[in-house]
Amino acid sequence: MRSKPDDDGHKNRLKTGLYLVATPIGNLQDLSLRAHEILSTADIIACEDTRVTGKLLSRHAIDTSMKAYHEHNAEHARPALMKILSEGGAIALVSDAGTPAISDPGYRLVQDCIERSFDVTSAPGANAAITGLILSGLPTDRFLFAGFLPSKSGQRCKELAELAGVPATLIFYESAKRLAASLSDMAEQLGDRPAAVTRELTKLHEEIRRGSLAELAAHYRGAGAPKGEIVVVIGRPLKAAALSDEELDILISEGLKDKSLRDVAAKLAEETGLPKRQIYARALEISK
Repeated sequence: MRSKPDDDGHKNRLKTGLYLVATPIGNLQDLSLRAHEILSTADIIACEDTRVTGKLLSRHAIDTSMKAYHEHNAEHARPALMKILSEGGAIALVSDAGTPAISDPGYRLVQDCIERSFDVTSAPGANAAITGLILSGLPTDRFLFAGFLPSKSGQRCKELAELAGVPATLIFYESAKRLAASLSDMAEQLGDRPAAVTRELTKLHEEIRRGSLAELAAHYRGAGAPKGEIVVVIGRPLKAAALSDEELDILISEGLKDKSLRDVAAKLAEETGLPKRQIYARALEISK
């Protein structure tokens, strides 16, 4: 396997194993010194898209060979990578942006390396979910990263309902074209919690928009789909301790005198912070 000379002309190479290397999520200057060293001296760089990683390598004058490894070729490409390791090679695994093995097939490669007793280590760095979280202004002491939600509203609402009671800040990745619809589903299933939509993180046009889920949904319905990669951060469940079950039943009964079940649930969800789904279910019982 290849190696490169250091400044003194001595050969400098990595120990055999898999190196999980975090790359910039936007600003190419965010590559760490250790990440640069690993990418420069690895035998090969496994990456999602050689064109994307190629731009990063070019920016930092790194000429290490690349091999595509992504969700569409992972089953075919992984044996070839394992062969390199078995021959004593060192592989750097990167994603298009951020920390590899999160929302990509990298974790399967990690599993195979562990099973075959190859060393696995990390050069930590940028991560969009954590960056969005710390910029959101929402509590960071307990959080849950839930990745991408389903593209269809019905399935999305089902997953959100399962997360409604989690006592932690929630973090999601979302596509621009689904953002407004997803925020509406979030408001309905989770209650109108404080939230933040972060996009283009670390780039020139970085934006963090904060507000309630309903406010953010209304904004993006009117403004249209934004550009860039998006992280949605949502506050933990709203406290409604001041409202007893009996008091809620009274409010629902009063509302049902001149409003539909759906309208009552929407109004009370906004006023109390309780999930609309929960109020609707209770209103349905009362109406019967």
